[in-house]
Amino acid sequence: MDWQSSIEYITNGKHLAWYASVRFTLIAAVLGALFAVFFGLIGAGLKQSKWSGLRLIGTVYTNMLRGIPDVLFFLFLPLAFEQTVEYFLAQASCTSAELADGSTWPPCADAQWYLTTTEYLLMACVTFGIVYGAFAANVIHGAMQAVPKGQLEAAMAYGFSPKQIFWNIKVRQMWVYALPGLSNVWMLLVKATSLLSLLQIPDIVLWAERLGAANYVAFKGLIHDDWRWKYYLVLFVFYIILAYVSERFFNWLQSRAGRGMIEVR
Repeated sequence: MDWQSSIEYITNGKHLAWYASVRFTLIAAVLGALFAVFFGLIGAGLKQSKWSGLRLIGTVYTNMLRGIPDVLFFLFLPLAFEQTVEYFLAQASCTSAELADGSTWPPCADAQWYLTTTEYLLMACVTFGIVYGAFAANVIHGAMQAVPKGQLEAAMAYGFSPKQIFWNIKVRQMWVYALPGLSNVWMLLVKATSLLSLLQIPDIVLWAERLGAANYVAFKGLIHDDWRWKYYLVLFVFYIILAYVSERFFNWLQSRAGRGMIEVR
């Protein structure tokens, strides 16, 4: 294959779709991270609650979810949510005979919920947020504990309420301590975006598998043999670049978060 043919090959429609699928990986990573921080703040807040029941919920969330394999939870939550919605649709749309049959799921065509790629992607982002929010909760909880006690005591002396102390002192000051740990959670989440293909989201991994497989055309025969290792090598480079950019970004955040603080550890 000469250079002109190579350029034509890597700029055909399928390859352009592969390049465009990078957006699914980036959207899943960014939205998943935002959800992870959200659930992490909730989990850390629960672990510091004065109510033992809420502390138990926070402890269960942070400890149990970290022990569940990512791929298992990633497959379970979207499927469970989808079938739960179809269950309620079936109760509203299907006849009694169809509900009693039980040989097919959903029981009738009106109960079938056809999900789009966008809906699957959103469920994937929420799943990432729940799973990695458990890791983030531990990081945030430890960072809150690292906030100097003198600042909390001073806030109490000035008449701040516990809610004001939590949001204006603990949450504001803890980022400088939390960012190194959150950067590790981010990198774990970025690596987990390779699971998107399990939900048939046409991401970079799914396209690499399709494009790298032995390619046959009826009137031409074999176009190329198994090239998957070449496409996976491209993914290696992509994730390495993403890791490098992420590291630089978190270093910048760390410097911003530490401004005005007397001592940063």
